[in-house]
Amino acid sequence: MGATTVTHVTTINPTNTNIHGPVTDEVEGLIRVYKDGHVERYQLVPCVGPSLPVELGVACSDVHIDKLTDLWARLYVPIETKSSPVLNSKLPLLVYFHGGGFCVGSASWSCYHEFLARLSASSRCIIMSVNYRLAPENPLPAAYEDGVNAILWIKKTRNGNLWPKLCDFGKIFLAGDSAGGNIAHHVAARLQAADALIQPLKIEGTILIQPFFGGEARTESERRVENNTKSSVLTLAASDAWWRLALPRGANREHPYCKPVKSKRRALVCVAEMDVLMDREMEMCGGGGNEEMIKRVVYKGVGHAFQILGKSQLAHTMTLEMLCHIYDFIHQSHPSI
Repeated sequence: MGATTVTHVTTINPTNTNIHGPVTDEVEGLIRVYKDGHVERYQLVPCVGPSLPVELGVACSDVHIDKLTDLWARLYVPIETKSSPVLNSKLPLLVYFHGGGFCVGSASWSCYHEFLARLSASSRCIIMSVNYRLAPENPLPAAYEDGVNAILWIKKTRNGNLWPKLCDFGKIFLAGDSAGGNIAHHVAARLQAADALIQPLKIEGTILIQPFFGGEARTESERRVENNTKSSVLTLAASDAWWRLALPRGANREHPYCKPVKSKRRALVCVAEMDVLMDREMEMCGGGGNEEMIKRVVYKGVGHAFQILGKSQLAHTMTLEMLCHIYDFIHQSHPSI
């Protein structure tokens, strides 16, 4: 499992309007798309390598999955330390998809690197953070396809190297935040329809942190939060722009990719009270006959992406609660919630 540091950063060049024509779409401070299709991304969050403090008790490395599509992942594996218990049994595997409106973000972003290292240590699970292809260069369903390919790669490599020997392949969870939560949900649905394809692997459930779903009709939380950046880093204007950039050409927010689908697997849905997406997430948990399989947790007083971007004491406290909820969900011994 050779470590490779894979990062990709594009910054804004103010002269590009002259080269590539006018800007056709933009999320201020994050991404700019030009008429000729050229895309620029701001260096909002630094990209970091796979190193971690030894005292955390987690080993980290990067692996290539598909060189043709530049699909790679960052692995987090708990190790034995003086402060952590001895690993007497195999560990669950959590396959994680980062957020960023399907259009920005990376498994090497420092905020995800720090959060997932903490999650791996606290939940005693192996984490594979997938660096999927981004829209608009690769519109949906490219990210879903990358998610499925990551699972197939796990199946292919499960008998080699060190980390598969520590992994319980009968206890796999798909997880993600924001757009990554949408990806985890739709990848799980695709694998449910092709269960024989991944055997003997078993997807036990999904962990969806403020999952990104949408629709043409406005919800109450969308109208309430709208463009108030003090309560949520995700504004309604940005939400609409992400969908315009990520969906197939000509599609609107009623496209199936914007909607949750019925699942037979159990799910943990983490909702932020001040999130523009709150009502869509609550609706996902409250209908369609899935109620018995879905555990919903609402985190009071915090907004979208608080667990990776929040700096307040409240955000810190709510993040610790979230880590505990994820641990309980992963390690519960009975199938019902």
